[in-house]
Amino acid sequence: MNQDNNQEMFPLVDEEGNIIGAATRGECHNGSRLLHPVVHLHVFNSRGELYLQKRPEWKDIQPGKWDTAVGGHVDLGESVEQALRREVREELGITDFTPERVTHYVFESARERELVFTYKTVYDGPVCPSDELDGGCFWPVEEIRANLGKGIFTPNFEGEVEKVLLMKNEE
Repeated sequence: MNQDNNQEMFPLVDEEGNIIGAATRGECHNGSRLLHPVVHLHVFNSRGELYLQKRPEWKDIQPGKWDTAVGGHVDLGESVEQALRREVREELGITDFTPERVTHYVFESARERELVFTYKTVYDGPVCPSDELDGGCFWPVEEIRANLGKGIFTPNFEGEVEKVLLMKNEE
């Protein structure tokens, strides 16, 4: 069975993203709430549907929930942009995309504290979810909105989806 590597090293950052230290995944996710950077990519198709990934049951955070198309940690020694491209390639097999920065913010839960760098893109090519995911599919925006607050999506996704959709409508 797959599982997260609790010894994987993450940078610790301040709220501006400056590196101030390092800690393991296990230390960052054990309730210490050490601030560590992550990347999210929202993938729209040209019909305006949003791709969501299904988190596998073995994940240590939010297992079995629908989430942002791509979400992953920035590894120690890696830039946010490098992490974004690596995670998109690893999780969805996508290498040719143009990310647009949406926002960054601090997400806090009882178990962790993340500095989230959120991007979006429009992509109509093949999507090949890896075994890091439990699959995924494009969702009509109306269906996403109808299911908000019902425990189907991760809190991270619910917290940022409206901002991403508002930006999409402004284009």
